[in-house]
Amino acid sequence: MNAPFSPPTATAEPFRFTVDQFIALHEQGLFDDYAKSELIEGEIVVMNAQWSRHARVKTDLAFELGKALRDMGSPLRPQVEVSIRLSDGSLPEPDITLTDYRGDGAVPLAHVALVIEVSDSTLETDLGRKSDLYAAAGIAEYWVIDLNENRALMHENPDADGYHGQLDVLLGERLVSATIEGLEVDTETLLD
Repeated sequence: MNAPFSPPTATAEPFRFTVDQFIALHEQGLFDDYAKSELIEGEIVVMNAQWSRHARVKTDLAFELGKALRDMGSPLRPQVEVSIRLSDGSLPEPDITLTDYRGDGAVPLAHVALVIEVSDSTLETDLGRKSDLYAAAGIAEYWVIDLNENRALMHENPDADGYHGQLDVLLGERLVSATIEGLEVDTETLLD
């Protein structure tokens, strides 16, 4: 006669934002109470506070890179904490991006030559999720400045499975780009 009631099976799916939705929320002031946020694979990620050494290393490295690029006559320039549009679902803000882009808004992927993350408390994310994200987007070179071990982890040869080449260089030694011919920077100042 009467069959027992079976409620429909509910599946919980997280809502994934697009870059355009994220930008609209930002423009409406949704993130004004937070220091910084970025969109990673549709998820809004609120960033950690940056401490003095992290900020100092990022600033010094951006300065050294800018100087080296100008001396080479390169059209590339370092931009600090600029949003880069990797896809419809990812708008990260790497610590430093080398780009020739001079427009407004987020840097388009086609204008990204090298991305750098300065890492202390975020090392696992920078070497995991972010590395995979940048590689899948085809960013030719990715550096992680590991402040815990005073080293640079320099990645190249990206594809959908990640980067297939890593060089570890101790801070204090010269960093030589694998993909930007002639780009070399000293890292002595990063040890202060």
